[in-house]
Amino acid sequence: MSQRWCLLLLPLLWVFGAQAETAPKLGFPYIQNYTKQQYQAGNQNWSIARGADGVMYYGNSSGLLAYDGSSWQLHRLPNKQIVRAVATDGKGRVYVGGFEEMGYWRYDDEGRFRYTSLIGLVPEEQRPKEEIWKIYTDKDQVYFQSFGSIYRLQNGKVDVIKAKQPYLFLHKAGKRFFAEVLSEGLYELKADSLYFIKGSKALGSSGVLAMLPFGQESYLIGTAKDGLFLYDGHTFSPWQNEANGFLRKYQLNNGVSLPGGNYAFGTILNGVVVLNRQGELVHQLNKSSGLQNNTVLNLYPDAAHNLWVGLDNGIDRVELNSPLYFYFDKTGSFGTVYSSIIHGGKIYLGTNQGLYYSNWEADNTNAAQRLDFRMIPNSQGQVWELSLQDGELLCGHNEGTFRVEGSELVKISDVKGGWMIKKLSSHPTALMQGTYNGLVIYRKDKQGHWAYSHTVQGFGEASKNVEQDQAGYIWVSHPYKGLYRLRLSPDLQKVEAMKSFNASNGLSSMYKVSISRLFNRLLFSTGTGFYRYSELSDRFMPYKELNSRIGSLATANRILPASGSTYWFVNSGKISLVDLENPKQPQVYANQFSILDGRMVQGYECISRISDTNYLISIDDGFVIYNTGNVPEQRTPLPKVLVRRVENAETPQQLQEVAHRNKRLQVPFAQNSMRFSFALPYFRHAQVEYQYKLEGYTGDWSAWSAATQKEFTNLGPGTYSFKVRARLNGKDQTDVSEYMFEVLPPWYATWWAYTMYALLAMALLWLARNLYFRKLQRDQLRIQRKLEQEKQEHLRQEALQHEQKLVKLRNEQLKAELSSKSRELASTALNIVNKNEMLQSIGHELNKLQDADGNRLPEKQLRKIQNIISDGMTSRNDWELFEKSFNETNANYFKKLKEGYPELTPNDLKLCAYLRMNMSSKEIASLLNITVRGVELRRYRLRKKLNMDPEKSLVEFVMEM
Repeated sequence: MSQRWCLLLLPLLWVFGAQAETAPKLGFPYIQNYTKQQYQAGNQNWSIARGADGVMYYGNSSGLLAYDGSSWQLHRLPNKQIVRAVATDGKGRVYVGGFEEMGYWRYDDEGRFRYTSLIGLVPEEQRPKEEIWKIYTDKDQVYFQSFGSIYRLQNGKVDVIKAKQPYLFLHKAGKRFFAEVLSEGLYELKADSLYFIKGSKALGSSGVLAMLPFGQESYLIGTAKDGLFLYDGHTFSPWQNEANGFLRKYQLNNGVSLPGGNYAFGTILNGVVVLNRQGELVHQLNKSSGLQNNTVLNLYPDAAHNLWVGLDNGIDRVELNSPLYFYFDKTGSFGTVYSSIIHGGKIYLGTNQGLYYSNWEADNTNAAQRLDFRMIPNSQGQVWELSLQDGELLCGHNEGTFRVEGSELVKISDVKGGWMIKKLSSHPTALMQGTYNGLVIYRKDKQGHWAYSHTVQGFGEASKNVEQDQAGYIWVSHPYKGLYRLRLSPDLQKVEAMKSFNASNGLSSMYKVSISRLFNRLLFSTGTGFYRYSELSDRFMPYKELNSRIGSLATANRILPASGSTYWFVNSGKISLVDLENPKQPQVYANQFSILDGRMVQGYECISRISDTNYLISIDDGFVIYNTGNVPEQRTPLPKVLVRRVENAETPQQLQEVAHRNKRLQVPFAQNSMRFSFALPYFRHAQVEYQYKLEGYTGDWSAWSAATQKEFTNLGPGTYSFKVRARLNGKDQTDVSEYMFEVLPPWYATWWAYTMYALLAMALLWLARNLYFRKLQRDQLRIQRKLEQEKQEHLRQEALQHEQKLVKLRNEQLKAELSSKSRELASTALNIVNKNEMLQSIGHELNKLQDADGNRLPEKQLRKIQNIISDGMTSRNDWELFEKSFNETNANYFKKLKEGYPELTPNDLKLCAYLRMNMSSKEIASLLNITVRGVELRRYRLRKKLNMDPEKSLVEFVMEM
């Protein structure tokens, strides 16, 4: 029973040694296409070179292209010529050549990539009048070659080397230089002299287009149409190899030596061929196998075992020494591949269109490059599975199940939808198949072929994933209903017991539960971790021992056996190879397989083991051969991250290109918002993430991110260090790259500004001193004046106090006098009242007097006495005395009354005076010599003249006036 599984592979990150080159190549290496639309320059790419910092340079029909692994930049020559040749010297210079032009690009002290022309070093009469086609660097020498001349640059001088006839091309083979002179043959260039190589006319007249080291003092020579030759230092002889006819027919154009001893040759008409030292064809790459174009203008192998191919239309990168080799269906003739297998000298592909096959030459190292797929008759429709069971190839199909016999199909079951077929451990003579509507049993017929036996009764659910546990139970996963555990009858005819499981039984979800087998024990997964079923608790328990040791792989969807203790972990379209020989310390190999990411049908990813070291992997438009014998033995050091550009974040102004710089960038404070662009010059497939920090701004590393730019705004004055590093596929980290720069202070915080501030401060201090002394003098004068004023004020206050004392004494005296006058007034009024009362009493007593006879005295006598009494009561002297005293105590009272109430009579004024002294009506009547009733009447009349409020007291009114 073959091992056949579904999975999706990830990319190869590492390069390999010479031993890997000898492994069989059963497919095409991976080819990365860089189109014109991506790099935004001309179609043709004439030459390729790699800078010391890892940046790739391309001589393009629009200028010099640079690629740092993240972005492309185009640098144009002064007259926008085509760049035909490009070379680097490992010291930061990138030499270029074009029509009548040669020179170099380099980063200047300001960190800007600038071009310097060398044409001025060549005497005017010897300057090139045509294209520069080749450039080679050799220690302190640089050679530029045109058809007319070779120019040697050394120590700032250019020597011109001419031949009698035009040159074809200059070649560097190891440490030696060779040049073909048309119609003459091959010459060796030493310093500035040419030396003819005898016998070189044996190479033919088509032209030498490649000359490569082939061992010590031996060279492999490629001609345009006469094939390949070997030169041992003495003689030239044709080299017998499997590609000679191909190279003659399709016209060799260039060639390079590859790490490990292989050779690659580009052609004009049919792509690239790779040969080993034995002359065996290792690869033949053209448009049908992934190249963008069949015309190869240049080849360049880098240190990471990438073969860069400059094409007539585009740039391609070929991953050599990879354990993955590809076969693509570029025309889409057989659809999407769901399963693949090699059996009986044929390779079969099960697709959504049917079953396809081609002959497979197992002993041919280029078996995948000679395939011709055809559809097996009557196989149209969806093929789900190809499974090898006891030497028979079975095909699970939408229309049933078939036995594959060479290029024919034999139907063995009409049950539709043969998803998965397994041999039962409890019944080794039976196969069980999961289908659209339940389980099917197969047994061998009389001829020994697997044949349909029956459909299991009592279970009709979709059965995509079927496994049997050690107790003999059949576990079936349904895409949406969870898990079923079945116990079949001994004859496998029916289901005797069935139990369903879902999230209530301990699973994190009931959807898309998968069943895996690890060390012959069933594990279950929903994508959030692996579970084991406990018979005792009848629940699913997390498999903590495994989940905790495999990290992020704990979320894998399935585990599939590879070989021995090695297993594949499928994790949402990604896979890792895990060696569980030591379960406590599993070895995880995850960095080798992302090239195929997104190329397989998820949920139907498939692998067939075709040999001890090779696996056949289905992809959606073909298949891949994975060669475990090509696993890398040693990793190459990762390049460092390059800070490629520093810009002002608020304007498009570029501050510096930083790859080669000798001067720390100083940024004006007005441009203190900065954007850094960085890249990792790593070109093989990998998930590249970056982490950065800006020391002087923050001390913490950022989170890992795929972003290749970072902005910092409003940086304060000071020195900063921008640090950045990268990691591949979440694991391997590069060294830290550091970029130092300084943000200058604003003009008002510079040294000269502080000097001005100091001078200004000194001037202000001097001025303040003078002003202080002047103010001190003014203050002294002011204090003297103030003291004088205070003295005067004190004297004035003393005088005022003395005067106040006098006034007080006077007032007291006046008060005493007024009090005395008031007492006199009261006494006078009282005396007048008493006098009047006495006179009244006398008058009353006179009226009672009688003569001796008891008769009343005569009226005449009484009236005379009464008149005297009446005159005494109404004496004007009394009033004048009273008025004088009253005026002395109530100054101007009568004047105010007359002014306020002119209609008042003298009697009214008298009444007001008496009321003001708070005399009673009886006393007033006595003073006025009228009755009390008369007083009340006068009071009434006075109120009316004074227009008083009826509610107000008359006494209070006159007292308040």
